[in-house]
Amino acid sequence: MFASFCRRRLLLHTRKIPGGGTNPLQSIPGAIHLAHSSSLTAVSSVPNSELCPATVSYLISCGLSPAAAVTAATTQKTRILSTDKADDVCALLRDYGFTDADIVRTLRSAAKLLIADPERILRPKLAFFASLGFEPRKLAHSPSLLGRSLDKHLVPSIQFLRDIIGTDDQLRIAFHRKPRALTADLENNMRPAVEALRRGGLAEAAISKLLVIELGVLMLSPDRISKIFEDLEEIGVCTADSRFVYCFGMMCTVKRETWLRKLSLYRSFGLSEGEVFNAFKTQPTILNLADENIEKKVRFLLDELKLGIHDIMSGPVILCYSLEKCILPRCAVLSVLMREGKIQRDVKLLQALLGNSRVFSTKYVLKHADKVPDVVKAYEGKIKFEGFGCNR
Repeated sequence: MFASFCRRRLLLHTRKIPGGGTNPLQSIPGAIHLAHSSSLTAVSSVPNSELCPATVSYLISCGLSPAAAVTAATTQKTRILSTDKADDVCALLRDYGFTDADIVRTLRSAAKLLIADPERILRPKLAFFASLGFEPRKLAHSPSLLGRSLDKHLVPSIQFLRDIIGTDDQLRIAFHRKPRALTADLENNMRPAVEALRRGGLAEAAISKLLVIELGVLMLSPDRISKIFEDLEEIGVCTADSRFVYCFGMMCTVKRETWLRKLSLYRSFGLSEGEVFNAFKTQPTILNLADENIEKKVRFLLDELKLGIHDIMSGPVILCYSLEKCILPRCAVLSVLMREGKIQRDVKLLQALLGNSRVFSTKYVLKHADKVPDVVKAYEGKIKFEGFGCNR
């Protein structure tokens, strides 16, 4: 698919322009610009931070809040002189699946896209991503990609990643997880990052898997990558461990200072350093939880459910469950079943709470729904969990 797209690049280079003739596709990395004065009838850059009421009004009409519209209009220095071309840009984005919310997200950080000629500058890039099976609307999370050169940045970067990752399906998964990673410069960031992974001892298959898990590794410096290797080695995770790429991927998303702060927080509950490391190796995402989130869940599990901290960390995935949407409804279901005598009061609570929603629903909700209708209400949040009381 990628190769066939490249063979069609000549057509994109010689796309017909209204008014006759052909023009090469033009786009400078890192900046969106217009090559023809006809496009300037739509929008232009503001030479200073002077506020343009018409621009603010247009951005508000696109869904931005008044405050966000003012910020975008002033900081991005964009002045809308005519709404026709700007409307064409928004229409093109919708044609490629952008929702109203996506357009708001896009314009909040990249209002200057309204400067771009929709047919010559934006459509070829949107078509490129669509040809690979990517969802173009994912670009709303990193709209600056639409300002990068198709031939000098996007095509060679995708080819480089495809050679490493192997398949378009896996490449698509990687992109959807971290679109912003494609803003990394190929020669200054991507290649050095991959070489650093190789020097660290990762096999090609492991590098491929890591990039699918966390494409953001391409945005890290070689020094930072080397430090992650050292940190993982210190806690006993070697490159041959099947969990290594998952641990590495998570370490890529946090600063080392954050990692040390999380370690200190978990230890404050009475855990040893080794227990925290083992929990991390089992469930790396516990590193990505907000401090307040960790505190709230651990305190609930300790104080309300009377679980032991060592037991909790033996099944650390529980900390990644939503307290309001998952743990509390499940506790409410179990409380109802205890009250009705359908399960023993000494049920292994942590074991009962763990597992995906299908497993829990089948075992504790659907199985008893006919005779104990309250389990359905409890699971739906209509009966709140108020503690196990004498049920435990």
